[in-house]
Amino acid sequence: MTDLLSVADAHARLIALFAPLDIEEVPLAEAAGRVLARDVVATRAQPPFAASAMDGYAIQWADLVQGARLAVVGAAHAGARFEGQVEPGEAVRILTGAPVPEGADTVLIQEDVERDGDWILVRAASDRGPNIRAAAADFAAGACLAAPLRIGPAEMALLAAMNAGRVATRRRPVVALIPTGDELVTPGEEPGPDQIVCSTSYGLKAMLDAAGAEARILPIARDTARSLTAAFDLAEGADLIVTLGGASVGDLDLVRATALAEGLALEFHRIAMRPGKPLMAGRLRGTPLVGLPGNPVSAMICGHLFLVPAVAAMLGLPAGLPPLLRGRLDTALTPNGPRAHFMRARVTEEADGRRCHVLARQDSSLLTELAAANALVMRPPGDSARRIGDTVEFSWFS
Repeated sequence: MTDLLSVADAHARLIALFAPLDIEEVPLAEAAGRVLARDVVATRAQPPFAASAMDGYAIQWADLVQGARLAVVGAAHAGARFEGQVEPGEAVRILTGAPVPEGADTVLIQEDVERDGDWILVRAASDRGPNIRAAAADFAAGACLAAPLRIGPAEMALLAAMNAGRVATRRRPVVALIPTGDELVTPGEEPGPDQIVCSTSYGLKAMLDAAGAEARILPIARDTARSLTAAFDLAEGADLIVTLGGASVGDLDLVRATALAEGLALEFHRIAMRPGKPLMAGRLRGTPLVGLPGNPVSAMICGHLFLVPAVAAMLGLPAGLPPLLRGRLDTALTPNGPRAHFMRARVTEEADGRRCHVLARQDSSLLTELAAANALVMRPPGDSARRIGDTVEFSWFS
């Protein structure tokens, strides 16, 4: 096993192949899910004025006396302020979000008021506070939303409030997915008696798109050098080329040999992990290439550990391995071998901590088990047998 890279070493060497992509400005409406590449600075405060937090009447605090009779001298609505000043003994009808008039320091909620024409009677001296949102209560002019940052729904709303009509974002990485093998057919087609449906590329596309990439599934490359070369040609212009299958050492595992013939600068091939030992990486025609194993679970776990961080690196985000957490086993485990083992597991939150249920079937072809898992229990090389209740490390997987 001495010729196999550790997971950490393979990850570091693979991530070194990538750099942040160029920056492009996009309309705010198109920025969701992208990564902010430059800080955004607010040009005005939010709210830009003291605003009413309730429907009611703007008055002076000294007039908040049960039984007081106040003259209504005007009204303020959202987008239409009262231009005058509130004097002692006066009130201005005000709605939520409207600017608080000059001279007023309290909004008396309408439930505590009895209205009679141009007069109001204070029925209760409210103890609910002034009901005013101070100017700049959310953020002040000059407030900064710092990059890099993945733009989610909350960030979209904040950017809009900061009046950012366009934002600078990293270009979404284009990932070319090349499934390989004579045995594969596209979903929806009728497989021959010795064929199976191509599944991994669809799972990886979902995974990579969710990470911020634009994954493109290319036509299936057959088990010939000519077909693989044609697939590499179709991948021209991608930021990352990913081959699925054909990276092992079988008679028809042609990806490595064909890629080398096409000028692949191989960084590494084979790592000390299961599943996923045949993983390889390098540069083909100047573009990073990652060769994943053919077994679907192996490929999906390698995608989780290596491809998602690669996308993060291209987006200018931290690109480490998934963080490891701790939980307690509810299943006993036999000793681990010389490779790191990423075991499919179901982790639940219990009153006394996280419970890790390692699934019984760990074969790297079983997609049903992968779909049932929400975590990967990571067992280091040579890990001793584990008993129920022992603490193990895991990362979330979905």
